[in-house]
Amino acid sequence: MKTRDILQETLSALKSNKIRTGLTMLGIVIGIASVIAMTAIGQGAQNSISSSIESMGANLIIVMPGAQRTFGGGPTASRGGAQSLTLEDAEAIESQVKNISAVVREVSSQKQVVAPGTNTNTSITGTESSYAVVKNIEMAEGTFITDQQVSKTSKVAVLGSTTRDDLFGEGATDIVGEKIRISGTEYTVVGVAEEKGGSGMTNSDDIIYIPYTTAQRYLSGNKYLSRIEISASSSEVSTVVQEDVTALLLAKHNKTSEDADFNTLNQSDILETASDVAGTFTTLLAAIAAISLLVGGIGIMNMMLTTVTERTKEIGLRKAIGAKKRDINLQFLTEATLLTFMGGVIGVILGWVISFAVDYFGITETAVSLSSILLAFGVSAFIGIVFGYYPAQRASKLNPIEALRYE
Repeated sequence: MKTRDILQETLSALKSNKIRTGLTMLGIVIGIASVIAMTAIGQGAQNSISSSIESMGANLIIVMPGAQRTFGGGPTASRGGAQSLTLEDAEAIESQVKNISAVVREVSSQKQVVAPGTNTNTSITGTESSYAVVKNIEMAEGTFITDQQVSKTSKVAVLGSTTRDDLFGEGATDIVGEKIRISGTEYTVVGVAEEKGGSGMTNSDDIIYIPYTTAQRYLSGNKYLSRIEISASSSEVSTVVQEDVTALLLAKHNKTSEDADFNTLNQSDILETASDVAGTFTTLLAAIAAISLLVGGIGIMNMMLTTVTERTKEIGLRKAIGAKKRDINLQFLTEATLLTFMGGVIGVILGWVISFAVDYFGITETAVSLSSILLAFGVSAFIGIVFGYYPAQRASKLNPIEALRYE
C-alpha cells in the first residue's frame, strides 16, 4: 500500500468512531500535559532557587555561629540562638585573610514594624555599607546605610520593595524621611532598595536594613553577630579563602574542627546542593506525571484490540484481494501512532497553557523547555509504537478465510 492510502484509511478509521477516539486520546493528552506542566514547575523552581542564591552576591563565604551537632554521625545545623561570632572575628578576617574584597557584619532578627496606620512583620538586618556592594543591591530611592551612620549608631532604615509596599502602599514613592517604629524605637527611612525578586522564605525584598551597631544596641542588646559574609576576590580562590577563614577562627576560638562553634558555607556549594535537590524534585514530578502516560498507552492498546475485533471481516477481505501481512501490520500501527501523536500535540499545548497560567497568576515560577517538548513528542510516538504493536501483529496474523467467516 502507498503511504497516502495508509493515511487515508487511518483517518477514516479514526473518524468512524469519534467518541471512542477522543476518549482514548484523552489519556495521552492528560499524560503529556502533566509531564510538560510538572517539568515546567520543577524547572521554574530550580531557576528561582538558583537566582535567589546568585542574588546573594558573588563568591560569598558565609560564617554562621553554632556548632554542627549530630544524631548519629550526620551533621544537623543547631545555630538557632547560638552566639559565638564577634566584631573582633570580623576584624581579624578582614586584616589577616588574603584574597578577599569585602567583609560584611550582620545582625539579623524578625520584628514587628509599625508605620502610620499599618504594620508588618519582617526581617531586620543590621549591616554596613559594603553589604550593598557584596549583595548587588541597587537603590530605587535614597541611599544605603553609610559607614558614618554605622559609627554614630544612627536610627535609620533602608526598606526592601516588599516591605515598602506593605508599609506605605504598592509602589509608593517619596518616602525618604518617613518614620517607622521597630520594637518601639523610631527610625527614619533613608532609602528604598530596588526589587530583586523571590518568594516565601527566600524573598530578599521583604526586609529592612539598619546599621549593625544600631541593631546590636536596640534589638539584640549584645555584641554578637548573626553572621559574617566574606566576598572572595574571585571564584577561583573561594575554597582557599573558606579554608583560611576556618583555620583563623578555629585558632582564635581555641577550637578544633570537631568542636567548632561556627560553620562556614561556600556559595558555590550551596548552589550546587540546591540545584541537585531541585533537579531531583523535577524528576520526581515528571515520573509521577508519566504514570498517566502508561495508563493512556494501555487505553490505546485496548482500543486497538477492540478495533481489530470489529474489523475482522475487513481484514479478511483485504487479505483475500492481495493485502500482505506487512500492509495490515503497518495499517494498524499507523493508526495507533497517529492517535498518540495527535494526543501529544494537544497535550503539549495544554501543558504549555497550564504552565503559563501557573506563572501568570503568580502561583509559582515555571519554565517550559524545548527538551521537555521534544521528550513529550518522543514519548507519545514511542507509546503509539509499543502499545500498537501487539494489536497490529494480531491483525496481520488473522487467517483470511476465518476472518471472512467471522460474525
